[in-house]
Amino acid sequence: MYKYLFGPVPSRRLGMSLGVDLVPHKVCSLDCVYCEAGKTTNRTVQRDEYIPFEKVTAELKNYFENNPDPDYITFSGYGEPTLNSRMGEVLAFIKSFKPRVPVAVLTNGTLFHQEDVRKALHKADLVLPSLDAATPEVFGRINRPDPSLDIGVFIQGLVEFRKAYKGTIWLEVLILPGYNDHEQELQALKEAILKIRPDRIQVNTLDRPGTEKGLRGATRTELQRVMDFWDLDNAEIITPSPKRKNIKTYRSDRETAILETIARRPCTVDDLISLLGLQVNEINKYLDVLEAENRIRSVKQERGIFYQLKQS
Repeated sequence: MYKYLFGPVPSRRLGMSLGVDLVPHKVCSLDCVYCEAGKTTNRTVQRDEYIPFEKVTAELKNYFENNPDPDYITFSGYGEPTLNSRMGEVLAFIKSFKPRVPVAVLTNGTLFHQEDVRKALHKADLVLPSLDAATPEVFGRINRPDPSLDIGVFIQGLVEFRKAYKGTIWLEVLILPGYNDHEQELQALKEAILKIRPDRIQVNTLDRPGTEKGLRGATRTELQRVMDFWDLDNAEIITPSPKRKNIKTYRSDRETAILETIARRPCTVDDLISLLGLQVNEINKYLDVLEAENRIRSVKQERGIFYQLKQS
């Protein structure tokens, strides 16, 4: 069992993806209301070697020597990967071992105003930053950023990255009804997108319970309204998570372990991680399927979102 690698797990966008965690749970520059990994416990913009370079690369080397190549190697997981000050070196290490395996970086993009962060990502094949707001008010409400972050500087960082980066950029915009779906914000987002010039805009919505009460995902009709308002040729709506039959790594023993655990008492994702020794992305893969099959349900309580068996 690896500590800093997870998967490969099926990704809606990247096929079978080997995840690489570069920061502990939950170190991030944002505390987004919709985050499926839970509330941010260390909100910061301070870059540091949160996960030692030698430990990450040792696990990667072991994986490369003992497993087939995944479709993608992805920097993602518990927090914001660009907060790791040696991210660029980890990326270079991967490319030296597996030059033909594409590397993707899932990032909130908030540190792109720093030149060293932008340069560290130049060896990545695909960068997937997120942009959920384009005005200060909505940025503060939906993303709850570190106080030092400014939405204008954030967007300009993405613009500067596009100018120098030769790889592919897929910009994700998560639409949350009641937060960023009104006309003024959608217009501001469109103007920001046109400045950033991503190769693709991926319109997404809440797929799992967020960290706040009263949140809901946008309907397909609502997402299509956003698409029609923007009228951008390179925008697309993200499709739902793959079904069980399409997930090659889906294991019935792990599904059973999750069901037996929450049958005894409701559990949060963190509880399941601690009890079963699985990574957050791995846990969420099974929860997605079980919720889609209407076998479990989520309940918001004081300590977080709990999963329990659905009564027949």
